[in-house]
Amino acid sequence: MKPVTRLFHRFKGLADAIARYPLTTIFLLLAAIVNAMDIHSEEDYSKLLLTFIVGAFISAVVQIAYERFFLQQSSRLLLMGIASILTVGYYLIIRTAPQLSMEINIRTAVALFTLLIAFIWVPVIKSRISFNKSFMIVFKSFFNSLFFSGILYVGISIIIAAIDQLIYQVDYTAFSHSANIVFILFAPMYFLSLIPIYPGALSQEENIEEHEITIGKAAKCPKFLVVLLSYIIIPLIAVFTIILLTYILRNITGEFWTDNLLEPMLVSYAITVIVVYILVSEIENKFTLWFRRIFPKVLVPIVLFQIISSIMSLTDTGIMHTRYYVILFGIFAAAAGILLSFLPVRKNGIIAPILIIFAVISIVPPVDAFTVSRSSQISILEEALLKNDMLENNKIKPNGEIPDSDKEVITKAMNYLVMMNYQKDVEWLPNDYSYEKFYPTFGFYEYYEPGDNRDMYIHLSLQEKSPIDISEYDTFIRYHLTMENNNNEVIADFVKEEKDYSLITKEDNDQVDMILMRDNNEELIRIEANEIFKKYYGYHSSKYAITPEEATFTKENDKAKVTFMVQQINIQKDHEQYNSAELFIFVDVK
Repeated sequence: MKPVTRLFHRFKGLADAIARYPLTTIFLLLAAIVNAMDIHSEEDYSKLLLTFIVGAFISAVVQIAYERFFLQQSSRLLLMGIASILTVGYYLIIRTAPQLSMEINIRTAVALFTLLIAFIWVPVIKSRISFNKSFMIVFKSFFNSLFFSGILYVGISIIIAAIDQLIYQVDYTAFSHSANIVFILFAPMYFLSLIPIYPGALSQEENIEEHEITIGKAAKCPKFLVVLLSYIIIPLIAVFTIILLTYILRNITGEFWTDNLLEPMLVSYAITVIVVYILVSEIENKFTLWFRRIFPKVLVPIVLFQIISSIMSLTDTGIMHTRYYVILFGIFAAAAGILLSFLPVRKNGIIAPILIIFAVISIVPPVDAFTVSRSSQISILEEALLKNDMLENNKIKPNGEIPDSDKEVITKAMNYLVMMNYQKDVEWLPNDYSYEKFYPTFGFYEYYEPGDNRDMYIHLSLQEKSPIDISEYDTFIRYHLTMENNNNEVIADFVKEEKDYSLITKEDNDQVDMILMRDNNEELIRIEANEIFKKYYGYHSSKYAITPEEATFTKENDKAKVTFMVQQINIQKDHEQYNSAELFIFVDVK
């Protein structure tokens, strides 16, 4: 009977969660309905979906706050009303945006993270229950709900597939609808059903100990997790720390301060140390004891070095939202390391309000990540333009002769502004500015420092409906150029004024040339094929379409003129032999 009893308790737990979190349940149900509509419709319901998800988070935190601090039912209704107003306010903020931009998504993600931390921290404010226990409960509940939801979805998918194969054809959207119900409706409610009721205003003095026993059981660390944390994860962190400290000490006078690729690694390291510290706070063995004693102190200098490195790099790149968050999190991690080094384990919860404050600062103007980064990038761009006399009377004067370092500054600033859709906030930029207008606006192609690994692969195509004037040429040829195994071959033969002409390729010492010959013995013009590809080495990988002007490459002398128009081009900077292009070749013999 045990399996039946357990199943009954699971269903009862879900029913209790629905009664305990009624507003959250309504928001999740609305989110599932909207997502189901989105599956079948071409209309964009993403704003409504995101609004209901935000509403579900807010209402869950409100319910936890009510249980901890309030007693009357009227207070609960008032808090639910506030949660509803905040949700409507969020929708009114994002509804005017033409689409969900990166800025909106990041702000929302940070807000949801803040609500999650509040969900963990609020039930234990001034409580005998520690933040560590609340964190462990949420940690276990999350992975339990994820595991059971995953198993449930796999099972449902197998059943749908079996019906589709054996009985009758099932619409392919059945899988999407199943995922919608499982992961948007079932998984969050199952997660909430695993969260116990903490001692609060509703608790009577005589049953506080009973509450604590229940919470103690819910927060008990499973044996396999104890082993995993103590004897696998902590030793791995120790080894990684030794490697990290060795790298820092060996490069402290040079490369460390300019190695931006180290930033995400150090942020991940800091997050891992803090999370593991909280998880092992109530596990007592030699490994966890030494970890709690040593690692917060080790974390502080590592994070401080990274903060200094990130701040130093701001003079060249300005502030972007990513760098803003790296520095802000570094400050939090350093503060957390100091506090965890000296406060008793039971006081770990002090880092929760600090993290919430930092997160709120990062999304609320005027010192939020996006306002600051937008102002910084516009300022750095304007400074580079003024320095090179490219900005006059609020209009840009194209100039392709400026130093490469300034070209790189302008390129990176413009790419960031366009990526974040901030170009509309720059009064001296064209209203319809886009990636494709970079060259005509500034007078040079996008420039990146040689060896920049972010754009080792580039794919470009000619814009559709691009007219091509061929009136001045004698002939044109369509040709697929590849730098790999390019043997000597004849691209095309043609006749002009009773003389024979040939356009051929010739490979010599890993260099491929295209040569226009007359009567097979007189060379009229020679073009190095790799020049065509090198023209686009400065382009950003996010750029796809190019204008006819950008697509055109011309070589000319007193005997002939050859123009190449790129239809499609694929570039691998680190393996040039794999470069290829679809070309229209226009030939004019003088």
